[in-house]
Amino acid sequence: MVVPRHEPETAGSSRPVLAALDLGTNNCRLLVARPRDDGFDVLDSFSRIVRLGEGVAGSGRLTEQAMARTIAALKICARIMARHKVTRRRCVATEACRRAVNGVAFLNRVRRATGIELEILPQEQEAELAMLGCLPLVDPDAEQVLLVDIGGGSTEVLWLDRSLADHGFLLRCVASVPIGVVSLSEAFTSEPDAATFAAMVQQVTDLLAPIELAHGIGAATRAARAQMLGTSGTVTTLAAVLLGLPRYDRRVIDGLLVDPDAIVSVSRRLRSMDNASRAAHPCIGPGRADLVVAGCAILEAVLRCWPVASLRVADRGLREGMLHGLMGRTLARALAPDPATLPGHQGFAPGRVLGDTAA
Repeated sequence: MVVPRHEPETAGSSRPVLAALDLGTNNCRLLVARPRDDGFDVLDSFSRIVRLGEGVAGSGRLTEQAMARTIAALKICARIMARHKVTRRRCVATEACRRAVNGVAFLNRVRRATGIELEILPQEQEAELAMLGCLPLVDPDAEQVLLVDIGGGSTEVLWLDRSLADHGFLLRCVASVPIGVVSLSEAFTSEPDAATFAAMVQQVTDLLAPIELAHGIGAATRAARAQMLGTSGTVTTLAAVLLGLPRYDRRVIDGLLVDPDAIVSVSRRLRSMDNASRAAHPCIGPGRADLVVAGCAILEAVLRCWPVASLRVADRGLREGMLHGLMGRTLARALAPDPATLPGHQGFAPGRVLGDTAA
């Protein structure tokens, strides 16, 4: 459980102050928190759309304008962490810096300009940390759990199988699809007609097909109690539009169960609008207006490939997972608690250790 409290660190507190910074292709996000026994208390947060990966899919390079926007946001993050006297931090960069030929040079520039040491996070760790952050939303009765994280430059997929109770949790698949809302929108358009949108969905479907062929996720999820977790701006935005919220409210969205058919219906409605109309929507805004349709295409492809009865929306993920890692928690330990403390719990199957490099 996370209790948001936007407050400065008190002078007499003995608990450390932790920070998790996620620099993605589209967003720069920071979470500052203090640990407690069953989770952490949020002290502060920051989020800004920086479009770091703008143009990277075509040129292979971060642009000067994108880097300048991002450094400006990271300077704010540095001030926030200094104000709260952060004692431990983890700061990561994802797909844009993984892909760009000048990604490492940019991180060196960030260190000189802000003092922030960013590491390029491997794709598998990104998915596992997102799953660690989303664990409180996992249905205890689900036999199959499929996490889908739609990013700006890539889409991460993680599949947990616990249908064999005697063997506990098995990690069946961690995969990264090299397409996200920024790269897909740039490859096509932000205002596609019906035929173009169908082509966008098909491109993503073609990228998902090898994962399905290798792992057979669809057959497993159709044959058992399956849960899909969606953690991304696309999923949270679509859920907020579906509910008709007057403005985005995390308290309403995080953990919400939605009907996939209703999500597809909202997707059609958003595709019928132009960017100006989407920008005027209180739950979308100008920062996402030209990317949300690409997100709809990715999500529709996922739901076609792996149909489920319901989708649980997660307004949490990588940053929360990093905070748990800083507290010494891993996905393996979270899924396999001490049988002495939780009698009857089947635990995590041996042989595949999850998240041991997270901390």
